[in-house]
Amino acid sequence: MTINVYTEQTPNPATMKFMVNKLLINGSEDFATKESAEHSPFAKELFKFNFVNGVFFASNFVTITKTEDAEWPDIEPILKEFVKGAVESEYKIKEDTSDEAPVFAGTDLEIKIQQILHDYVRPAVEQDGGAISYKSFDEGVVTVELRGSCSGCPSSTITLKSGIQNLLQRMVPEVKEVVSEAL
Repeated sequence: MTINVYTEQTPNPATMKFMVNKLLINGSEDFATKESAEHSPFAKELFKFNFVNGVFFASNFVTITKTEDAEWPDIEPILKEFVKGAVESEYKIKEDTSDEAPVFAGTDLEIKIQQILHDYVRPAVEQDGGAISYKSFDEGVVTVELRGSCSGCPSSTITLKSGIQNLLQRMVPEVKEVVSEAL
């Protein structure tokens, strides 16, 4: 199989989404630091580039966060070629892989919120090179964690309030607010 890689800009100017024509991982993996990539051969190699500041994998893409001093026109071709080679060489994203379906826990209300986030919000957030995960529901407040290109993105607050909060409030009247937990 010939591996094709193409890039997409994300709402976060510091990140770029590198799409491949092959499933890389079921779920997602976030490596916000070089140290966190210790058990990921793929991410570990990416962090060897001095302009890589973060790596996030989901389905068929890797979102790469650059350092402030790097410019996309200079580094994009280098990263594109590396991603292509890494996928062709079948670099592992993590040492221990598991293809389990998501397991939702908590009260019926919490499970409903998690299901909505998984079914409706997750695909849209992944489209922009990020990921969202449910953290908690307490007194009408849903707390989520944003990763990948969503982490530190200037438009993530708008997405959170205008998109996710409105959707959850329509589908689950008990939801009063959605907040993001800082990483």
